[in-house]
Amino acid sequence: MLEFGTTPAAPAAGDLIKDGTEATFMADVVDASQEVPVIVDFWAPWCGPCKTLGPALEAAVTAAGGKVRMVKINVDEAQAIAAQLRIQSIPTVYAFWKGQPADGFQGAVAGSEIKEFVDRVSALAGDGGLSDAISAAEEMLAEGAAVDAAQTFAAILGEEPTNAAAFGGLARAHLAMGELDQAEALLNNAEPEMAKAPEVEAARAQLDLAKQAADAGPVAELRAAVAANADDLDARFELAKALHAEGSVEEAVEELLALFRKDREWNEGAAKAQLFTIFEALKPDDPIALNGRRKLSSMIFA
Repeated sequence: MLEFGTTPAAPAAGDLIKDGTEATFMADVVDASQEVPVIVDFWAPWCGPCKTLGPALEAAVTAAGGKVRMVKINVDEAQAIAAQLRIQSIPTVYAFWKGQPADGFQGAVAGSEIKEFVDRVSALAGDGGLSDAISAAEEMLAEGAAVDAAQTFAAILGEEPTNAAAFGGLARAHLAMGELDQAEALLNNAEPEMAKAPEVEAARAQLDLAKQAADAGPVAELRAAVAANADDLDARFELAKALHAEGSVEEAVEELLALFRKDREWNEGAAKAQLFTIFEALKPDDPIALNGRRKLSSMIFA
């Protein structure tokens, strides 16, 4: 039986809602969400629906009495953050918990849905210890105890079948055990409310990369091919896949960025698509993902 945890102390009223920037995003959102869930409203002054959604969100957050905080991000002034989180339309709202996206939605929604969303996010910090259990399972997985992690994630799902973090974690545990078929079957049967969750999409990205790894070519030969002809983009793409397969993730990202720099439309934008797959497979605050997204964004918007 999972042990009950304790609900963190509520923040001061003045800290509940604030305007965020690229410089303060880590402190205001990622770090702050270690203690209390943080809702991030991505908006812009020219966005009509944002003018309605923003105040409604603020009212719901205020009514939650400190169980959740809110940070407002103007995408016109924070394009790097918007690109890193793949914000493609506004308004977009993400909820962060323990440093990672945990829930969210796009577009204007009804007032009742806003309240339900804030209530759902507020409950993350008081979930009967499930978050602590997820953290423990993630530590097991990081330490190579995939079987124990899988059992813990499964137990969490027994308590809360729609827990996206546990569902994604269970899929990643199967991947760590080399059980690609089981991971794929699990992900293919995700309930609709979980299928688009960041944790589930991350597991799906890791599955795609694991499948690629099975067909990866020899790194040494591919390095030689690229060295012999820097314009051999097929070889460079295969080199990036082989590097990722052997665990050289940062180098794989650099090769894909170099390919994108040479020809962003090559093979129907395959380099960009592969980069996004790698970024999705990593944690949102992973330095490789953050730096890679920043470099990609600078090339896209140059």
